[in-house]
Parts: sequence; C-alpha cells; structure tokens
Amino acid sequence: MTNTVAIESIQKYEGKEITIKGWLFNKRSSGKIHFLQLRDGTGFIQGVVVKSEVEDEVFETCKKLTQESSLEVTGLVQRDDRSKTGYEIVVKSVKPVHIAEEGYPISLKEHGTDFLMENRHLWMRSPKQNAILRIRDEINLAIRQFFHERGFVLVEPPIITPSSCEGTTELFGIDYFGENAFLSQTGQLYAEAAAMAFGKVYSFGPTFRAEKSKTRKHLNEFWMVEPEMAYVGFEENLKVQEEMIEYIVKKVLDNKKIELKILGRDLTYLEKIKAPFPRITYTEAVNMLKEGNFEFEWGDDFGAPHETYIAEKFDNPVFITHFPTKIKAFYMQPDPDNPEVILGADLIAPEGYGEIIGGSERIHDLDYLLQRIKEEKLPQELYEWYIDLRRYGSVPHSGFGLGLERTVSWICGVDHIRQTIPFARTLNRVYP
Repeated sequence: MTNTVAIESIQKYEGKEITIKGWLFNKRSSGKIHFLQLRDGTGFIQGVVVKSEVEDEVFETCKKLTQESSLEVTGLVQRDDRSKTGYEIVVKSVKPVHIAEEGYPISLKEHGTDFLMENRHLWMRSPKQNAILRIRDEINLAIRQFFHERGFVLVEPPIITPSSCEGTTELFGIDYFGENAFLSQTGQLYAEAAAMAFGKVYSFGPTFRAEKSKTRKHLNEFWMVEPEMAYVGFEENLKVQEEMIEYIVKKVLDNKKIELKILGRDLTYLEKIKAPFPRITYTEAVNMLKEGNFEFEWGDDFGAPHETYIAEKFDNPVFITHFPTKIKAFYMQPDPDNPEVILGADLIAPEGYGEIIGGSERIHDLDYLLQRIKEEKLPQELYEWYIDLRRYGSVPHSGFGLGLERTVSWICGVDHIRQTIPFARTLNRVYP
C-alpha cells in the first residue's frame, strides 16, 4: 500500500512512491510520453507517464482521460526544479474514478470575464483562482489567530436587523413575518454591546450593501472582521490595526509562497509591510491632492483616484486620520480639540488598492450620542438598545472594520475584487 498524500506536502516524499487522488487539469502527449497536469485541491503537479515504463493498459487509459476527469495516480516523487512545486511524479499506475464528459466549458484558451463568472463553480478549479482562494483561507485564519492570541472573544452579530447601523439607505430590505427588516451592513453596533460584556471582541461574517456600484472594488455581499475594544482610545486602536496587517502579510509570505508565485505576485511590495505605518490627516491629504491638481474641497469624500494618488507616496499602508465629522457615521467620537473632525482613520493599502480598514473611537457620552442620532434624523426607538450601552456603565471604546475581500485583492495583487470571493454577488450577478 502506498501513502495517499496531498500535493502541498509532496516535498516530504521525495524518492518515495505515493498516490494522489484528484483531477486531470490538462494533458499533453509527446509520442511515447503523456504529461498529466494533476490537481487535488491543495496544489498542482505534473505526472509523467512513459510508455516503456508502464503497462500497456496504463498508457492506453491515459489516452482516454478528458479534462477534469477524476483519478487516482500512483508514482515516484522526484525533484524537478522547473516545477512551481519543485517536484513531479513518475507515474506507475492510473485509476480513473470518473471520465468527465467531453466539452468541459472552461478550456485552456482565453475566455471573457462574464463567461468565467457565469462558470465560477468551475473557474475556481484553475491555478490562479485556486491560489487566490487558498490565500483568502490563509488570511481568514491569520485574522482569527491574531485576535485569539490577544484575548479577543469571537461574537456573531445578527444578519437580520431592524434598522441601519450606519444611517445609510443602501440596505437590502426583507419581510420579517410582516415587519420590515434588513440584511445587516455591519455587525459593529452589536460588537460594541459585546465589548461591554467581554472587554475585547471581534465579529467576522457576511455583510450586505445595496450599492449600485460597478467598480472593481465593490461587492454587494462581502465579509468583514470588526473588533471592538473597551477602554481603548484612538491611538491604541490604530496600533492594533497596523499590528494586525503586519501579522496577516507575514503569515501569507511564510505559508503561501507557491500560491503567490502562481499569481506572479511581486513579493518585494509585501516584504516592505512593517508597522508602524505612516499617518497623514484628512486636511494634509486634501492639500496633497490640490498640489497634485485634483479638484477637491475640504469636506468631500475620497474616491478611488484620490486614494491611489495618496497611496503612491508611501511604500506601506497609510492612515488618513481626522476626517470631517459630517461625512462619517453618527457614532464616531469627535476630536475634543476640534469637534469638526473625528478621532478616526481609514487605512489605505499601497499599489492603488484603496481603503481596507475604517475605524474610530466611538462616542461614549450619552447626551452627545442622542444629539448625533437626532442630527442624522435616525429613529431613536430603533436604537434604544444601543443607547442603553451609554446609560449603563459607558466607557471610552474603539473599533474598526476590515474588508476581507479588499485585503485579499491587495495581498494577491488581483485587479478585480470579484475574484477574491468564491461566488461574487454584484449589481448584475446573483448566479451561480
């Protein structure tokens, strides 16, 4: 009996006979040799079938294999420096599990993006898409490890909510047994409640925003990690953010080198990511844009071209701090020295990938929170539970939200965010 091994662990078996259970990604033949491009979900490797070294039945079986046929391949692991894994399999036997139908939709020629998204259930089998989603998994794990190691408690906020958490109208409404309800666009307010019970918490789950946007940075369903911390102010909040980003990038560099190589990612950009990160104020950013001949006024919000221009000035992610109070959410704490701006920041990724984190110190004063709710014309009765947090043991506290897909997009060097989630939901796509 030979060992069944995963391709990602193949380096442990050099010179040994092993079995791979997977699928045929591609095949080419050269006279008396078949070259089988194999995948098993953990990676890709080439299997070499030499006619003179296998039984006739094995060689003939390889002729019948179609793209994406499932099979079990047994052979000897040997080093091959031309391979991305550094190894190949000298095949001894091939056992088909299922011969795939002819005409696999995603052939090895070029396809349009719409076609590929229509066949996303199959496209994710390809090397680059597989690599992106495996890096997403690594980032997901790194986030959870980072907070677990620092004593944060994971809490799960509801997806169905009675109101907007941020005062926005861009919500997906649902009929909740005859009452109006919405799919949540953030778990933050609920995480604040949990922070008053546990001290340090984070939520990690899907969020929904009904933005009619078609940009490469927007999805209508995406995942966010949202920590909230009691007795934490603005400065400490930024420190947690930059430590988390440095931690995530290091984990990917340490554990996903092959996937980054498949994507052709220039690692020098990622190797530069070290805390502390540079900071500029919103006002400094506005002046920077004006010097760059952008038409931009104090009080405007940044768009993608503005964020890209600013990011190009730095090698690391950059914090833009102290945004105007009027363009930020109602719960953000104003700067005591200048109430026109908030004690908050956006973290802008390098290389034009835009905002990946938004965070702030939260308002902890009851009267001021009530004032902001009134100013924003929000229905106070729907926020009574949130207001209770300021009635019963209120403390200074802070938090932030990181968009998982935008982070994956940046670390992978992917142009469009739709490739960073298994099944994208965008303005014109709800299938497959």
